Amino acid sequence: MRLTKSTDIALRIAMRLAVLDEGANPTTREVAEAVGVPYTHAAKVVSRLQHLGVVEARRGHGGGLSLTAAGRTGSLGPLLRELEGVGDVVGCEDEPPCPLRAACRLRGALRTAQEAFFATLDPLSIGDLVAAPTGPVLLGLTARPGPGTGPGRDAGPSD
Repeated sequence: MRLTKSTDIALRIAMRLAVLDEGANPTTREVAEAVGVPYTHAAKVVSRLQHLGVVEARRGHGGGLSLTAAGRTGSLGPLLRELEGVGDVVGCEDEPPCPLRAACRLRGALRTAQEAFFATLDPLSIGDLVAAPTGPVLLGLTARPGPGTGPGRDAGPSD
């Protein structure tokens, strides 16, 4: 199973925030640059993470992003189920619909495999993911320009 790009970005952002000192409160743009994703994608993902209670975003002086306690210790399985959605892995009902859909066993097998994937993540948290050796690597990340990133503070969800 492959995660969507937005879920990948969400995990990178949460992991980066998890290793920063309390009060660091980077902007969305700073985190986007550090984890190598476009600011516009990061801003959308931060908004979703904020809605899910994983990230707190404050505007203005002293503002920025921080990982909530629930974001740090909450189970990854439910978070990924929410970010990914629990729809079918294959497009049985797409246009045109699959002619095998009425008698196909693949759909059920893939649904079972998808749930097993998520269940494997149920006992883990973002805090678990940033244990050594990952945490020190995340701390060593510095801003690196990429598509849609650039210098300066943003006026996004965290300012």
